[in-house]
Amino acid sequence: MGELKIGQSASISKTISERDVFQFADIVKDCNPVHIDEEFAKKSIFGQRIVHGMFSASLISAVLGTKVPGPGAVYLSQTLQFLAPVFIDDTITAKVKVIKIRDDKPIITLETSCVNQKEDLVLVGEAVLKV
Repeated sequence: MGELKIGQSASISKTISERDVFQFADIVKDCNPVHIDEEFAKKSIFGQRIVHGMFSASLISAVLGTKVPGPGAVYLSQTLQFLAPVFIDDTITAKVKVIKIRDDKPIITLETSCVNQKEDLVLVGEAVLKV
């Protein structure tokens, strides 16, 4: 994990395929037709299928567990605010930045966000982890 510092950041990016959406729906048992049924989704406010919000949130978890703070870190909490839809074939970049390091315990707070390929914010939040 190394020495963590305020402002330290990391990110990962993933282009989300139709296959990814179907696999995620199967794994978490969220088969809402707005995600998996093209005809249903065409009639929705989005006009097309959207990716599960928690799929994008899962990318944040990947950054936290593999980059900053890295292996061994454990989630204590995560807030999420979904700002815009994510569509199939969007490339999502999950970003984290250390904003607080407790002196009394091995606990850190990170600003978390996801942006699409246009740099539009699709999700923001805050994570607290034990390191």
